[in-house]
Amino acid sequence: MKENTQRKRYLIVGGVAGGATAAARLRRLTEEAEIILFEKGEYISYANCGLPYYIGGVIEERDRLFVQTPEAFGKRFALDVRTQSEVTAIAPASKQVTVRTADGQVYTEAYDKLLLSPGAAPVRPPLPGIDLEGVFTLRNVQDTDRIKAYLSEHQVRRAVIVGGGFIGLEMAENLVHAGAEVSVIEMAPQVMAPMDYSMASFVHEHLREQGVKLFLEQAVQSFEEREGGLAVRFQSGSTLETDLVILSIGVRPETRLAEAAGLRIGEARGIEVNEYLQTSDPDIYAVGDAIEFPHPLTGKPWLNYLAGPANRQARLVADNIHLGNRERYEGSIGTAIAKVFDLTVATTGLPAKRLRQLEIPYLSATIHTASHAGYYPGARQMDIKVTFSPEDGKLYGAQIVGYEGVDTRIDQYALAIKRGATVGELTELEHAYAPPFSSAKDPVAISGYVASNILSGKMLPLYWRELRDARLDEITLIDVRTEYEARLGSLPGAVNIPLDDLRERLGEIPSDKPVWLFCGVGLRGYLASNILRSNGFSEVRNLIGGIKTYRAATAPNPLPDTSSASSVKKPSLEQASSPASASVHQLNACGLQCPGPIVQLKQAMEALTPGEILEVQATDAGFPRDAEAWCHSTGHRFLSQEAKGGVYTARIEKASPCAIATAQTQDGAHGKTFILFSEDLDKALATFILANGAAATGTKVSIFFTFWGLGAIKKAQKPPVKKDFLARLFAWMLPSDTRQLPLSKMNFLGIGPRLMRYLMRSKGVDSLETLRQQALDQGVEFIACQMSMDVLGIDRSELLDEVTVGGVASYMERAERSRVNLFI
Repeated sequence: MKENTQRKRYLIVGGVAGGATAAARLRRLTEEAEIILFEKGEYISYANCGLPYYIGGVIEERDRLFVQTPEAFGKRFALDVRTQSEVTAIAPASKQVTVRTADGQVYTEAYDKLLLSPGAAPVRPPLPGIDLEGVFTLRNVQDTDRIKAYLSEHQVRRAVIVGGGFIGLEMAENLVHAGAEVSVIEMAPQVMAPMDYSMASFVHEHLREQGVKLFLEQAVQSFEEREGGLAVRFQSGSTLETDLVILSIGVRPETRLAEAAGLRIGEARGIEVNEYLQTSDPDIYAVGDAIEFPHPLTGKPWLNYLAGPANRQARLVADNIHLGNRERYEGSIGTAIAKVFDLTVATTGLPAKRLRQLEIPYLSATIHTASHAGYYPGARQMDIKVTFSPEDGKLYGAQIVGYEGVDTRIDQYALAIKRGATVGELTELEHAYAPPFSSAKDPVAISGYVASNILSGKMLPLYWRELRDARLDEITLIDVRTEYEARLGSLPGAVNIPLDDLRERLGEIPSDKPVWLFCGVGLRGYLASNILRSNGFSEVRNLIGGIKTYRAATAPNPLPDTSSASSVKKPSLEQASSPASASVHQLNACGLQCPGPIVQLKQAMEALTPGEILEVQATDAGFPRDAEAWCHSTGHRFLSQEAKGGVYTARIEKASPCAIATAQTQDGAHGKTFILFSEDLDKALATFILANGAAATGTKVSIFFTFWGLGAIKKAQKPPVKKDFLARLFAWMLPSDTRQLPLSKMNFLGIGPRLMRYLMRSKGVDSLETLRQQALDQGVEFIACQMSMDVLGIDRSELLDEVTVGGVASYMERAERSRVNLFI
């Protein structure tokens, strides 16, 4: 006779990703168990990640956000689905939960096994005004409906996103699509915290191209109601007017229910679970955003707010609940991807900054390559960075910024990391190859080859921070690009020796100094390093990622103007008053790496007649800047530029022979050098005004800041620096930044400078800070005197990021090449 067994009772708290998946899996495992799914909201199993796209109108139909309705889901899997039912308490001893319904009824349910999938709650700091109408968070369907209704009922011309994470940037894109002018406020120096700064800098550039204002390293102090809208007040004191605010600061694991039940909460403040996803109570399991689990690479508990791992956990936990603990969860390394306008941004594993925080030794390799064969139409740029162990080459992490094929590559890196692969094993991956999809050497394999060269010592890496902070008088910096490329813009202090001329010019390279090399993306620098090391040069290093990574990572991030959001305009392809009848010729340079597009531009321009226009398309992100520099040096007229879908289009008008000859004469002119010795506001103003005027003529301009003149290049917001007594004393006595510079005459205890700045504003004269930025934008070289810094106790981190550090030799070398030298 068949034994009569009691029917098992499984309760699930939370009906979105993890809870709904576990419920369906449990039913597939057994038809006998009673399964009850509680969800405090109105909906279950909806697409959280699709919410920004519905707000922006990309997803037009609201119903498409719902994978299942409660009724259909319950019927298909024979589940008791109870929406608008919040579990308010758990009694582990009696194995019961307390439930409160939307109409206020309270009851209890018993369980054999309980699964918690409560998710995470958005962070809402207690800032003044955070509860004002027009300030929203975005986490669920109810939030989405409120934002959508607000957009339809109000004229939203300006929107502010507080937080530059994945969801925040997706929201920024969709609000732009909805017609708003968008500002993103981020407390950190970069958007997308899981990425390294050098990779996030490519995202910064793209956001600005799309007209988004970036307020980096800015903290919000409060929100205020204004006539016709809102105002966001920064801790710095400035305000930004807006019509809508979306808070995307982050989320916290929803652990209140578990904590009240006496379940163990871990050091990362998530619900602590074991390898079977079992909590400290053997009959209670947990999955999703609310749990913490050891990171597979570090072994340290961490929180991972991603839908993919939550669904995997849900499937495993269903097996363990019904069949007993037999399926171990291996953990997640945090593989994420996002669409940011035309860009695709992805990351997996541990970035360099996280490895530094954990004090884990690492190396990194950065490459810039095409998504598929360059000769096949449509190839787009792809920037990849990998981190790995310096001992055995074990892969730690990967980051990609690109346009197409990013998703397939990041998945390959993720699998390699989870399987404990080395960078050498990346070269063993077998990739499907056809020109529309890849190259014979796939970008993943190329990153493996570059990393293996670094690991083996075949190439000694030079990273962008090392070059930025270097004393140029102590090294020999060589630009191995062509002379033509170097003329379009090189790095301060660099000597141009093209790769193909290197063997014949070895005698020009000092053998008593380290030799640092750079090129466009790193390949020619690697080849040059092989030549030098084979010819007896021992200290030879190559700039990883080339000048492309260096320029992106060291580009300034000036704060936008807060006075008018409408001042941000996306680049357009207007013909800049070129004749309507001008003949337009097309040049497709897509898929070519630098200097390919410029070389083709030069060749195509030679075939045109004056007045004709050349429209060039390229996928090299640096092409518009190079094209504009090329026009400046050759006399041709740069009309406009546009970026769309990873394709950069520039229009250039062919100049007359007279204009070309004039530009070539100016290009060969000597430079101008200034020494700023004074800390006086009026003298600093004179220096930057003269420097801007000189730079506008196309000549090379350098400013050497020594002793008191260093005050003109100090940051307004400085990082904390440990100083000895004398250095602290000097810091107290000297101006902290340009806002504290005195006047040489009529200072009147600080009243004079304020009066001077007021008069300048009223007369429409640019401020000192604006003139300084204009000089940097024009390529004026700022050199800080190392000896003066040492004497005054000024650290390099206190100066503007664009400043290079040098000594007397740096000044003398530039002075010898200059026709004008001024001491101010």
